[in-house]
Amino acid sequence: KDIQFIRSYYYNKLEFLRFDSNVGKYVGYTELGVKNAERLNNIPSEIASQMALREGYCLHNVGIWYGNP
Repeated sequence: KDIQFIRSYYYNKLEFLRFDSNVGKYVGYTELGVKNAERLNNIPSEIASQMALREGYCLHNVGIWYGNP
């Protein structure tokens, strides 16, 4: 539960969209980001694939990054 997957999208050094596995959906931070978040949150397969990245990427590599010495 303490592993979090975050995918952020930037344009001109400004974050406009973020997926957070703890929230379980996209969150928009600008007008463009809000529109894209609404669109992406209505695609169940997109949310499922992003949630699967937490298990496939984060949990798979946590032993490598934070292994016992």
